[in-house]
Amino acid sequence: MAYTATVKLDGDTKTYELSKAVKKYTLMDLGFVKGRSGAFSFERSLDPNSPYQAAFKLKVAVNADLTGFKMSTVTGNGMQRANIFKNDAHPETVEQLRFTLQNFIDRDVLVEK
Repeated sequence: MAYTATVKLDGDTKTYELSKAVKKYTLMDLGFVKGRSGAFSFERSLDPNSPYQAAFKLKVAVNADLTGFKMSTVTGNGMQRANIFKNDAHPETVEQLRFTLQNFIDRDVLVEK
């Protein structure tokens, strides 16, 4: 998957865009890890009860020059994309996702369109 300016998660009604005001130190403060290529990656459990045995995870990657990003919700092993909005089956997971993304919005990493 290529880095893009805007991302819409599978099944979500909201679209997110990388903020023009994003800073590298802000990404690191939020838990992003800088890779060898200079890109930043973030991976967190969306299970509010047990962060260790995750049913779903949020994965976000920002390229080195802070112009594009990737974002997806995946299964616990991180191998397959997952639609957590399907049939309202995972309300706690959706709430945890919204909390994390709102934190990114508050810190000028993402902008909701």
